[in-house]
Amino acid sequence: MGSRMAYDLIIRRGVVVDGTGSPPFRADIGIVGDRIEAVGDLSGERAEVVLNVPNLVVAPGFIDVHNHSDISIFEVPTADNYVLQGVTTIVIGNCGHSPAPLSDVNKEEFVREIKREHPDVEIKWESFGEYLKALEELRPAINIAPLVGHGTVRSAVIGFSSEQPSERDLEKMKEYVREAMEAGAFGISTGLIYIPGVFSTTEEIIELAKVSARCGGIYATHMRNEGVGLLDSIYEAVTIGIKAGVSVEISHLKASGRPSWGKVVAALKVIEDYASRGFDISADAYPYTAASTSLLTLLPKDVRSGGTEEVLGKLKNPEVVERIRKELAGGIFEERYISWSDVMISYSPKHREFEGMRIDKIAEALGLDPVDTVVKLLIEDELATGMVTFTMREEDVRAVISHPYVAIGSDGLVGKFGVGKPHPRRYGTFPRVIAKYVREEKVLTLPEAIRKMTSLPARKLKLWDRGIIRPGFKADITVFNYYTIEDTATYENPHSYPRGIAYVIVNGKVVVEEGKLVSKVRAGRVLRRSWRS
Repeated sequence: MGSRMAYDLIIRRGVVVDGTGSPPFRADIGIVGDRIEAVGDLSGERAEVVLNVPNLVVAPGFIDVHNHSDISIFEVPTADNYVLQGVTTIVIGNCGHSPAPLSDVNKEEFVREIKREHPDVEIKWESFGEYLKALEELRPAINIAPLVGHGTVRSAVIGFSSEQPSERDLEKMKEYVREAMEAGAFGISTGLIYIPGVFSTTEEIIELAKVSARCGGIYATHMRNEGVGLLDSIYEAVTIGIKAGVSVEISHLKASGRPSWGKVVAALKVIEDYASRGFDISADAYPYTAASTSLLTLLPKDVRSGGTEEVLGKLKNPEVVERIRKELAGGIFEERYISWSDVMISYSPKHREFEGMRIDKIAEALGLDPVDTVVKLLIEDELATGMVTFTMREEDVRAVISHPYVAIGSDGLVGKFGVGKPHPRRYGTFPRVIAKYVREEKVLTLPEAIRKMTSLPARKLKLWDRGIIRPGFKADITVFNYYTIEDTATYENPHSYPRGIAYVIVNGKVVVEEGKLVSKVRAGRVLRRSWRS
């Protein structure tokens, strides 16, 4: 009878970049079950599976701290476009949007919105806990850490209008946040340019963030303005953090629109200043000069308020369209002063022929002006139109990406290969940081880049057993070739997987082997925050 193997898996002869920012070192890694058991010389040890990776980099699995796969993961539970980047954990529920809680007030509109883009997804939950149970039953290939969205909480109580909550309404909103935190949410997020978050006051957010803080959670925010009002928005986020006593994560930090270029330097100094005084304030960013969101976001907030039918009714009113035309003449998208040639359609279910085209060119093709073109697309797509906006400059991206308090987050989502012309960040964010900013431009060292993708977001979320290669930690590991890793996705051809990722291990199971997805292995888990009062 043969002796039992000491390890289930050994990774041999790799160059370990352990996630702490420390220099690389050569070592073997021994894994038992879902945990790292040993790091060192294991040349005399045996394992059920041995991966020989001489001269390849062995790093903790990447953690995408800003992701939007809340619903799309149900369509692609193998999370192909993320695990093939080396990502082993995604943080969902960002920008104020989470799939729960649902109530009689918001469920019908929520289901309608989801069914427009994800017709095969069955919405079989209402509470946040029920949503997490549905995720667990899915058995995804990737770990999922959820946030609860303020916009969803608000809509569950007072809908999608500009109405301000009464004291009783606010108490109900707090109750929803507390229930989500008890179910395992890692914090609360806001999307303060989106409906209905755009209508909330700072005081409302402080009260809800206090609930997250009492439960040990964070406050992640898509701020009110990333253009000319960037610094005011930073100070609002800081104020919420201080008054609520909550850890703050500023989502996808950027300076958007030419008048705002350069403001990231001052924004980063504000973060540094408060962090140096002991406040837990940090940010995340993606390595691109273009953003992406709903085309509807271009319109004034009062036009966007209400449910789908109400908004469509406004867009069909010539007087409203004329008012939109006048308002947008003063600056498209939060006074960012971008031109219509800076706006590309990324998704249009009724007009696939326009995906990948700029608004000015679509307007020419239709014989319409740009505002009428936007209105036409939104009406015919029932508000589902997506866009990419080219609004940033490379110097600012470089400054943000290289800052020690900034983690890497894609702001993308798991998606079906070949559908639409999505932002290339869905396929290339993490390899791009290494290829462009480490290997080519040398803006970052490799250990620092890996820290930004691993232990930095893990620390923010208090995932104390992930993000570092160390005995006792969970075996989430990415193995790649430093000299060949690169993103291949572009704005013209976004559906393209990166090169150079050799192996990806999630909770001790190999999900990418020799660069190929092992589709039958779905070893991810729904991570839940330990609740405390």
